[in-house]
Amino acid sequence: MKNIRNFCIIAHIDHGKSTLADRLLEITKTVSERDMHAQVLDSMDLEKERGITIKSHAIQMDYEQDGEKYVLNLIDTPGHVDFSYEVSRSIAACEGALLIIDSTQGIQAQTISNLYLAIEHDLEIIPILNKMDLPNAMPEVVEDQIIDLIGCDRSDIIRASGKTGEGVQDILERIVKSVPAPVGDPEAPLQALIFDSVFNPFRGVIAYFKVLNGTIRKGEMVRFVNTKRNYDVQEIGVLRLGLEPRNTLSTGDVGYIISGIKTAKEVKVGDTITHKDRQCEKAIEGFEEVKPMVFAGVYPIDSDDYEDLRAAMEKLQLNDASLTYEPESSAALGFGFRCGFLGMLHMEIIQERLDREFDMNVITTVPNVSYLVHTTDGEVTHVYNPSGLPAANKINEIEEPFIRAQIITKSDFIGQVMSLCMDKRGLLTKQEYLTAERAELTFDMPLGEIVFDFYDKLKSISKGYASFDYHMIGFRPAKLVRLDILLNGEMVDALSSLIHFDNAYNLGRRMCEKLRELIPRQQFDIAIQAAIGAKIIARETIKAVRKDVTAKCYGGDITRKRKLLEKQKKGKKRMKQVGNVEVPQKAFLAVLKLD
Repeated sequence: MKNIRNFCIIAHIDHGKSTLADRLLEITKTVSERDMHAQVLDSMDLEKERGITIKSHAIQMDYEQDGEKYVLNLIDTPGHVDFSYEVSRSIAACEGALLIIDSTQGIQAQTISNLYLAIEHDLEIIPILNKMDLPNAMPEVVEDQIIDLIGCDRSDIIRASGKTGEGVQDILERIVKSVPAPVGDPEAPLQALIFDSVFNPFRGVIAYFKVLNGTIRKGEMVRFVNTKRNYDVQEIGVLRLGLEPRNTLSTGDVGYIISGIKTAKEVKVGDTITHKDRQCEKAIEGFEEVKPMVFAGVYPIDSDDYEDLRAAMEKLQLNDASLTYEPESSAALGFGFRCGFLGMLHMEIIQERLDREFDMNVITTVPNVSYLVHTTDGEVTHVYNPSGLPAANKINEIEEPFIRAQIITKSDFIGQVMSLCMDKRGLLTKQEYLTAERAELTFDMPLGEIVFDFYDKLKSISKGYASFDYHMIGFRPAKLVRLDILLNGEMVDALSSLIHFDNAYNLGRRMCEKLRELIPRQQFDIAIQAAIGAKIIARETIKAVRKDVTAKCYGGDITRKRKLLEKQKKGKKRMKQVGNVEVPQKAFLAVLKLD
């Protein structure tokens, strides 16, 4: 046990953690030169293209120092705020963390939030300044920021470069020297933490775990504490570039377990594994169900593809247990699914994977969040969809989810960032200067206001410099109304949205104007109306395409022309009664893109 070191890498997106992990694997000869390629641990094409880590990965390395052999377990973590629960479980499975900071960009919001997680779990922090080979690196400035943040000495900070391999040997030596060996009792009842799981089409769900106490052997019966299910240990082993089977894993080891589990829902990240007969006294703390934050309807463009979409969703959920979905139908879009995502990036990735891996063309409706509705009967219900809202006279109060957002920006952009957050109903709770150039702003904001285009706007007003991180702080009452769009008096449910009362008039008017441009003209007038309950707040009319029926009347009495026009008017009236208005796909997408 004294020669095991478990550590993870924490960093903001694009600070070079996957490249640095590649160098660590190269120097410890874990990956042969033939198998080496950039971003070895990122298995999806999507991860390689976007340069982001979506799934956390674990790998074991052998390292020799001063004649002693050490086993290093690296647990790579995603940097994006949407996957922060996965990061927190990975951190709980380690004793040390490499804090990687880009020497050209300095400290960013997600670096700080992941660092706080690591400090809460009492991890040994090793600060590393990456990308030292770049000409625009500012090592002294960024070192000052790191010293202010964690209070270390300047000599503790390792200067490194993932591209050239500079400083990587120092990192390995520091891991062996500084990161404590795992503590635990190999003779105690088994207690192991699941920090990740992947789905293999042939073997079922493979769970990755770290043994905190006790020993696990092949062929034993184990119990998953939170799901209360028992399984037979078919295979255990350690994680190299592939899976390497072992007969036993003891305290401090990180490995995988295969027990023929066929549904991903049975394995929860953060669950505890123990023996069926000799159970541990209590589960490992900190287990939470992953809660979806953003909800959107996903519909096939061609309604015949509904069954294919269902099959695609099932397969995706096996690989990504944080995706939730349930069937729903819409009068405008037919049959589809109501999906819950961890955030906007997660939603974008699922859409991209549906398109790439399953060749599914889908329409996604306006993303929204879940609300708590208190009815006059004293009941409290969760509403994910505007059409599920009770009648206005039945509602006592609506509560919406709030987040605490931390934004780090250059001081030049503070004014613009503040006004953007205030426009989104944000409340400034704290403002502090990290250095003369950089400030951290803390806002309490409604989650519903940021799910749309908040991040893009923040990036554009700060010229790409501001970084953003958030966590949930609970529900608060809000004055929300349901905005409906009516076409010729018929409600289009896919265009309904729950919105704050102050913004409803503006959005209703703009939606009507946009739809007027996009819906093709018919033989009769089409009224487009925005309504809150029974009150119409905005209206646009698409004029009818008219044929000149009086063209053949040369001269003669006016009554002849009037008779033809009256006849046409009657025909138009009858057509309006039976005519349906087709809303083109473009119109749905354009309304989603309204600010």
